[in-house]
Amino acid sequence: MKRDSGFTLIELMIVIAVIGILAAIALPNYNEYVLRSKITDGLAGLSQMTTKLEQYFQDNRTYVGACAAGTVAPLPPASNNFTYTCPTLNATTYIVLATGVNQMAGFTYTIAPNNAQSTTGVGGGWSAAGLPKACWVKNKGGGC
Repeated sequence: MKRDSGFTLIELMIVIAVIGILAAIALPNYNEYVLRSKITDGLAGLSQMTTKLEQYFQDNRTYVGACAAGTVAPLPPASNNFTYTCPTLNATTYIVLATGVNQMAGFTYTIAPNNAQSTTGVGGGWSAAGLPKACWVKNKGGGC
């Protein structure tokens, strides 16, 4: 008598269920990882602005006039994830703001003199407890 070989329907359903469970765990973790990687886009622009603004201040003894095209401290170009503005810019202080757009909407980070970093907003699903925070929030739990 010849015996049939292959998979039964039950075995196939068990494999599909295991794959579904693994995907349910892995996909949200991967999406959070991608979101965290996009945060570095905004933070890199702020870090660069600190250096440029300090150079501008050394040359001019004021921050007034910085954050403009044609200076040593132009704003970084807007990316798919963040736009940049200088809401505060006077003789002795500045604040550069990175505002999230698209998938990063809701995230807002700032930098001020003496590398004073702060987070004033985070996206949906992230811990907003204790905002504004005197650091750059880089993970879902609100840690810096």
